[in-house]
Amino acid sequence: MSFLGINGKRLKSIFLNKYLIVLVVFTVFITFFDEHNLIDRFNTFRKIKSLEKEQQFYQDEIEATKKKKNELESNNENLEKFAREQYLMKKSNEDIFIIKE
Repeated sequence: MSFLGINGKRLKSIFLNKYLIVLVVFTVFITFFDEHNLIDRFNTFRKIKSLEKEQQFYQDEIEATKKKKNELESNNENLEKFAREQYLMKKSNEDIFIIKE
């Protein structure tokens, strides 16, 4: 019997090659059973990337908050505007009307 020019004996010798068997067993072991297997490494890699994105988001938020804080501390008009908009503060002789869109 011939399959693409390879007879059964030749095919059998290829699949029963001790180096191929060891390679397959090693690959299966590393992929699934090892303490530091490839599946856990992949999941850890994804988690690290997610945490790095989250870290960058919070660093950007910190920078924006620092800029806003410096702006509020440097100018009393900005501080008054912030207090009026965020905390609905008013002067004693004023009335506030809130219009929601």
